[in-house]
Amino acid sequence: MTAEPILSSGKFSSLYEADFYRWTQEQVKLLREGKLSSLDIQNLAEEIESLGRQERRELRNRLGILLGHLLKWEFQSSHRSKSWLATIREQRYQILKLLEESPSLQTYLPTALEEAYPSALNLAIGETSLDYVDFPPICPYDLEREVLNSSFFPGEA
Repeated sequence: MTAEPILSSGKFSSLYEADFYRWTQEQVKLLREGKLSSLDIQNLAEEIESLGRQERRELRNRLGILLGHLLKWEFQSSHRSKSWLATIREQRYQILKLLEESPSLQTYLPTALEEAYPSALNLAIGETSLDYVDFPPICPYDLEREVLNSSFFPGEA
């Protein structure tokens, strides 16, 4: 019961391409039944690999949002709001949850921080009256002591 070719739009295509959800359900069924030789190994491997990339992307995105709000908090302190505070807290919580569920992402954190900073700058610039020259060109916050520290808010004593 491999991903059988089915007629789609007048030409043959795999079930994987024609009905992804159905393909996933069939792959799960085959796995549970132990019918490993019937699995669509190529596409299954690609999807599993994609899940790993998705976790890394989520970590980067959450760091970008967190860093952007930390920048706003520090560099436009006169506009601080409950909304910014809630976003900072929520992103920290979600990042820690993600790291708890996938501890091996811990090794990717320094790279993710570096990769997320340009997005953070774009967010801060887009949501403030400030410009690129008003912000540090590289992330000014220490990952462990500041970014992920729930009691750290830049610009506060």
